[in-house]
Amino acid sequence: MSNPSHAIVQPTPPADPFDPALEWVLARKLHEAGRFDEAEQAYERVLAAVPEHADALHFTGLAAHQRGDHARAIALIRAAIALDGEQFGWYINLGNVLLLAEQPDAAGEAYEEALRLAPERADIHNNLGVFLTERGRLAQSESTLRRAVALDPGRAEIHANLGRVLLRLSRSQEARSCLDEALRLDPELTLARPLLALIYRRLGRLDAAAQVYREWLARDPDDPTALHHLAGCSGEAVPERAAEAYVERTFNAFASTFDKTLEKLAYRGPAQLAEAARQRLGEPGGALDVLDAGCGTGLCGPLIAPYARHLAGVDLSQPMLDKARLREVYDTLTKAELTAFLEDAEPASCDLIVSADVLIYFGALDRCFQAAAKVLRPGGWLFFTVEALAGEEGTGFQLHAHGRYSHCEGYLRQALAAADLMVEGLERAHLRVEAGQPVEGWVVSCRKEPLAP
Repeated sequence: MSNPSHAIVQPTPPADPFDPALEWVLARKLHEAGRFDEAEQAYERVLAAVPEHADALHFTGLAAHQRGDHARAIALIRAAIALDGEQFGWYINLGNVLLLAEQPDAAGEAYEEALRLAPERADIHNNLGVFLTERGRLAQSESTLRRAVALDPGRAEIHANLGRVLLRLSRSQEARSCLDEALRLDPELTLARPLLALIYRRLGRLDAAAQVYREWLARDPDDPTALHHLAGCSGEAVPERAAEAYVERTFNAFASTFDKTLEKLAYRGPAQLAEAARQRLGEPGGALDVLDAGCGTGLCGPLIAPYARHLAGVDLSQPMLDKARLREVYDTLTKAELTAFLEDAEPASCDLIVSADVLIYFGALDRCFQAAAKVLRPGGWLFFTVEALAGEEGTGFQLHAHGRYSHCEGYLRQALAAADLMVEGLERAHLRVEAGQPVEGWVVSCRKEPLAP
């Protein structure tokens, strides 16, 4: 009898040992490829094996930031710094994330610490100078940026940033010298040309400002900012309204500082419209369908919400809408161009429309008024502000060098009448302060004719 056969059992090969160094290389490659979720997972595997891997903590924080999770990013970068507090770049990254998380004081401390660690780096002085400018600490910003210039006199961006500070300090000639130097060093520097043109506009040298815009357009023929302001400075090829690309770019860039800037300018538009509504509508009853047309960051929202059973906002700038959403007073917020939005809206679907300092980016208002009239129910109200144009000559509106339109009383009445909107009030008012002078405007109350009883 033969012996029974026995299966040969192969030994199980040992699992590949986890190598944190190789995983770190993989994580960095994923991160550089923009695959942030996968990179963060790989970093976490490194940290599971080496909990005090400071670099992994720092880069996990950056990946979290790039996914939009600023709170997690701050915690991780702080943990990395706790393990290794000598990396000036980590403090810069921490400051950048803290700014996005709207913690500016903590951000400033982080930037200051980066500068302590690397006091001879011009880029850190430059970044700190920009931060101080945005915080309104102009004297400190000037000295910081002058130190940056001394450390790296060949860097065009630093000269331009110093020029911006000097412009805000009303030292226009010094600012112009800085911007001329910036453009000499780097003729393609996009930051410098709008600032240089602004200086010439403030000096009343519109021909010189127009020439800056022409040179800008020679390099970038389709730039909406240069096209719009060239028309305002030269009076040539004036559009009937500001291009969508110009408005969107302007307010996207303005969103983070919009409310604070207008507060400094004693901006009164929303309060003036709320008062006009109170005078015409009486005490609010929360029964109206209301549209905030060009809502921006939502400054009108809390003032007009008591009238609304449904409050909608529309604006062309998504960052402005994101700010408006934080007020938690709007039922809907829509990104759209105003006239197109009104034309596409359901007829007779709205009881009240408010529009604060939005129509200053429109010259011809006929189409917008007609669209608003279509949306209003019989007896519905439109309240808006515009800047005032003296006299009744020409088309009844004018584009100015600063990029906004103003309108004369006769034109407003004519355009509203053509849209079958009855003017119930057209009052002269100070809308805000600019360059130390009040900006004159109109607060307009008009109504769609009610149905006959």
